[in-house]
Amino acid sequence: MKELDIHKIRADFPILSREVYGKPLVYFDNAATTQKPQCVMDKINEMYTTVNANVHRGVHFLSQAATDEHEASRRTVQEFINAASSNEIVFTRGATESINLVASSFCRDFCREGDELVITAMEHHSNIVPWQLQCDYYGLKLEVVPINAEGELILDELEKKITSRTKLIAVTHISNVLGTVNPISRIVEIAHRHDIPVLIDAAQSVQHRKVDVREIDCDFLVFSSHKVYGPTGVGVLYGKEKWLDALSPYQGGGEMISSVSFQKTTFNSLPFKFEAGTPDFVGTAALASALRYITSIGLENIDLYEHELLRYATEKLLAVSGLRILGNAADKSSVISFLVDGIHPYDMGTLLDKMGIAVRTGHHCAEPLMRELGVEGTVRASFAFYNTKEEIDMLISGIQRIVQMFR
Repeated sequence: MKELDIHKIRADFPILSREVYGKPLVYFDNAATTQKPQCVMDKINEMYTTVNANVHRGVHFLSQAATDEHEASRRTVQEFINAASSNEIVFTRGATESINLVASSFCRDFCREGDELVITAMEHHSNIVPWQLQCDYYGLKLEVVPINAEGELILDELEKKITSRTKLIAVTHISNVLGTVNPISRIVEIAHRHDIPVLIDAAQSVQHRKVDVREIDCDFLVFSSHKVYGPTGVGVLYGKEKWLDALSPYQGGGEMISSVSFQKTTFNSLPFKFEAGTPDFVGTAALASALRYITSIGLENIDLYEHELLRYATEKLLAVSGLRILGNAADKSSVISFLVDGIHPYDMGTLLDKMGIAVRTGHHCAEPLMRELGVEGTVRASFAFYNTKEEIDMLISGIQRIVQMFR
């Protein structure tokens, strides 16, 4: 473990030096999207200015160079999550499309009317709505595992939800609202005892801590590039090769085919049968650059530093009169959702913005969870390894000023 050089790290992110309304930018909306290091932007520029050509289809130099970059990026993702093969890495447009791909193909191939799918009460809409669509189409039932007062999953209830009709369990690794870190290895172990595959939504985890798909033994795992310091519009689906082989293609078009006639189409090998059309090869190269960047810093170092930010911010926030934090799990990531008595989250977020402090307000694409918590929305501050305790002090000072304004 090493102490992070925060000043050097912040210098890698040009946007952090800008001002908002004449104030230094304090960016605490990292759970929505992270800022990009210079190396990611340099990679995008390099791709467009040196090797821009369609991949997999050309015999000329640029096409082959672009293909090499794209497939090298796939191997970088494979190594980052320790997948057994690059064939298990499918590029998509984001975690949302990755979940839609699995939901569509899996339910078409393996589910019948009356079968059941299991999710949890803390899921993002991206891990609710795709399954609801399939339930409506095929006549399936969606079961929901509840949470306790601290915002933790009740694992005994998970066991009770599993029946002979349960076909798949889909669960977030880390809640984007509560910061709760779910015991996914334990969940996978429970599911596999019943021969049920598990999909892990890792959109809020791969940027904070080391995720090893072989150690977890999950069947599917998804995440988005833009939340792990890469560009927008790129995502990853990991699937065990046995499952990806068994699933039907999600979309049709070029590249995902082996042979096409007007009578019949045969499909390409993995992972290409799930990648219809021209991929965002520039984006995948930039994602690989982002993954190399945080790997060079060290996920263990990032995890420790962000945990210290979480501890510091929690202590300071709880000292604010009338403020309460939603989500107090024993294992928690660097996300804090809070409310202040008598102040609407939107008002708090708007006034903080005028001080140069970016937080998220609302239901955070988790309306069912908000109903479970008995609130309409919260203010959410989410931290990254480029944030500082000094910035947290600015947040606390801003909140206190707003409290005084309202009282």
